[in-house]
Amino acid sequence: MATFRQMIQAQITLSQGGVITYPTEAVYGYGCDPFSQDAVARLLAIKDRPWQKGLILIAANQEQLAPLLSDLTPEQQQQLDDTWPGPVTWLVPDPQDLVPRIVKGEHGSVAVRVCGHPLARRLCEQWGGPIVSTSANRSGEAPCYTELSLRQRLQHLPLWYQPDAIVGGPTLGLDKPSVIRDLITGDIIRA
Repeated sequence: MATFRQMIQAQITLSQGGVITYPTEAVYGYGCDPFSQDAVARLLAIKDRPWQKGLILIAANQEQLAPLLSDLTPEQQQQLDDTWPGPVTWLVPDPQDLVPRIVKGEHGSVAVRVCGHPLARRLCEQWGGPIVSTSANRSGEAPCYTELSLRQRLQHLPLWYQPDAIVGGPTLGLDKPSVIRDLITGDIIRA
């Protein structure tokens, strides 16, 4: 389980534009400050992921996402209420461009989730806002489901590809990453 020192180090790392890893509902994730272009660019380079694909933001609660959720209909808000906190990521419109383009990618919407993992939620709560959440693996590789598998993979990577801080602990044991749904169309993007 994450130590107090790991949590403090994660907060310092986020504030300095670094990249962290932490457990989520199913896999270990890379995270960073979504409003630091340098941090997001480094995370994308570590992952070897094109920025155009976009990234997910996780939050401790809906209040941290309030500016993005302010124009939702009661029915749309109810869909979020019914699935959060939990392993459902929603594509939410961002017509005011509140989220940086490097996070949204080529999309007009942003992928957001109130995470169901108490440790990830605590990270966001202590940070004071959402953080980027993407699986801690290079594009095309299998995700890491345990801290041990993450550490084994990292020991074979050059230093530049290492995260700046690791928050340890178990995932919630789900067998696949979060479902991704479009809030406007209802389409399931990832099952």
